[in-house]
Amino acid sequence: MTMLLLISLATLGLSFGACALTLYAARELRLGADESDGLQKIHDHWVPRLGGVPIAVAAFVGVMCWAWYTHPAYTMLATSLIVCALPIFSAGLLEDLTRRVSPALRLWVAFVSAAMAFWLLDARMLRTDVAVLDAVLNAHVLISLAVTMVAVGGVAHATNIIDGCNGLAGGVCVIALSAIAGIAAQAGDPFVTGAALILAGATLGFLFWNFPNGRIFLGDAGAYMLGCLMAILSLMLVVRNPEVSPWALLLVMVYPVWETLFSIFRRGRHQLSSISQPDALHLHQLIMRRMVRRYGPRPAGTEKVWRNARTSPYLWLLAGLSAIPAVVFWNNALWAAASCGLFVVTYGLAYRAVVTFRVPGIFVQQSRVSESEPAPRT
Repeated sequence: MTMLLLISLATLGLSFGACALTLYAARELRLGADESDGLQKIHDHWVPRLGGVPIAVAAFVGVMCWAWYTHPAYTMLATSLIVCALPIFSAGLLEDLTRRVSPALRLWVAFVSAAMAFWLLDARMLRTDVAVLDAVLNAHVLISLAVTMVAVGGVAHATNIIDGCNGLAGGVCVIALSAIAGIAAQAGDPFVTGAALILAGATLGFLFWNFPNGRIFLGDAGAYMLGCLMAILSLMLVVRNPEVSPWALLLVMVYPVWETLFSIFRRGRHQLSSISQPDALHLHQLIMRRMVRRYGPRPAGTEKVWRNARTSPYLWLLAGLSAIPAVVFWNNALWAAASCGLFVVTYGLAYRAVVTFRVPGIFVQQSRVSESEPAPRT
């Protein structure tokens, strides 16, 4: 464990340094710049969306070093894990550089990464702790493959959807990966424990640059890759350790997953845009506009950046409140499933409270703008 912590810290440092180099190269070559306008854009300064590159470099090096040090057999597992991540990482990076890779194509490439993990890592959806479903999944390999592809692709897409504020997606991924590592450690799975902690370390190195000032963004390469790897490690953990409840792993990632499902339901009910199109009604966007009022209704410059950053801790708290019971109830399907249900109810109540302006005042960061000052025209 001491060596794992040292490698994780070294990975954090490597990620931090690689972010600095990526930022310098992006500025010099003017690569991967994110737009400052659009429905989902809540910044107005130049930022490269290439944070996935240093995370990938640091994580891949760290996982290989950990595998080589721990057990010879783990080297093949680590290599396979990296190979499975490369397709979705490459598709995301191409989108970050060209802005010409459609969400549908990125989702299909995520399915490819999931299919590769299905065969190379035995990361399969075989158990849901629901007897009828488990019988079907174990009896029909193609059904299991299809469900695995949808699950992994869905988590990857969901992680990208919550990537909207400085530190939000990165912080949620660190929380989720730490929870996966905690569950794996209790189940006695050294490989998943190490891979999850090293990924968390690589993401933390990136967060030093991303939060609070937003000097570099996660981008599609980072968001899709992290979501994909979290889902693959979760499936590996459930398949390799029968005592681990799949509901606990769903609970670990329930925030981005439910955000996506809720968005699909919300858009369908109100006949809004497709899930693949930009949308400004996600929970983090509503919190930023209606709860982070410290800088007034229309901040600009540094104040806009700080309003952006002050939104993320609300969602970190939400993600943490689901990760803690996941680690506690890692081998108890009933309590883990009940906790998933409780999260869904809590999310619904929170969303309704924000939409109807009924959030308790203690959670609202009040504006410093004088009430006598005329409000800006909209």
